[in-house]
Amino acid sequence: MTDLAARPASRWPDLRKRALSAMLLGPAALLCIWLGAEAWTALMAAAVALLAWEWVRLCGFSTKRPPGMVVPVAVLLAGVLAVGGAWNWAFAVLGFGFLGLWAVAEPPRFRRAVPGFWLAFGVIYIGLAGVSLIHLRGDAVAGLRNVIFLFLIVWSSDIGAYAAGRAFGGPKLAPAISPNKTWSGALGGLVSAMAVGVLSAYVMEPATVPLPRVLAIAAILGLLSQAGDLFESWIKRRFNVKDSSRLIPGHGGLLDRLDGVISAAPAAALLGVLLGPGEALWR
Repeated sequence: MTDLAARPASRWPDLRKRALSAMLLGPAALLCIWLGAEAWTALMAAAVALLAWEWVRLCGFSTKRPPGMVVPVAVLLAGVLAVGGAWNWAFAVLGFGFLGLWAVAEPPRFRRAVPGFWLAFGVIYIGLAGVSLIHLRGDAVAGLRNVIFLFLIVWSSDIGAYAAGRAFGGPKLAPAISPNKTWSGALGGLVSAMAVGVLSAYVMEPATVPLPRVLAIAAILGLLSQAGDLFESWIKRRFNVKDSSRLIPGHGGLLDRLDGVISAAPAAALLGVLLGPGEALWR
């Protein structure tokens, strides 16, 4: 009887820590989204600086000296240019920052266990997500709704995958990359993302919502979020680390918590550009 009672609890060993962290971080992010572009930009500056620090640390370099310090400098500079509306310059900084850092970090005197390419990749990986989120929130008409829509989908995908995977288990999704992820978790995350996407679209825009389009957009963003989670797991396994840092109890670091956002944000921003200013992502 004791074994049967203890078995279900063992599936959720980190649930309390994860819930407490989410209760603190979620409202803080939503508050900055709600307060406007200025508060959101300040949050993005802090986030990309921490993400860059974690990435450089993963790669075995330091942000206190070259070449590691180039990653936070490049992503922050691109963010500043994006806030000023100089989008071409922002993307140029990311592109040249990546290529230049890759070239500089490869010589033998800078060699580490991780090749210079991966250090330089952090400029694109983090910088593109930061610029995309600034662009999304910067829309005076639809920015608030679009960023909330994106984050709710990513969060629901993560929560749904965690809950379904722990509750149902079953065949592993990618055991060589992340042994704990299952097909039931992936399906649960996808269903959760689609359901929350539809619900949030109806709440934010009570008028007629194109259901097939909302489901498709939510599914794409949800799948990208899960792909980002898998990519982060693969990166950590390649770098031989468990967590990107211990910044967030129950979650590891910001890279561990924002991997889905980092992957889904560029797609959401691209969709926003294609739809035009003032348009909701689900329209």
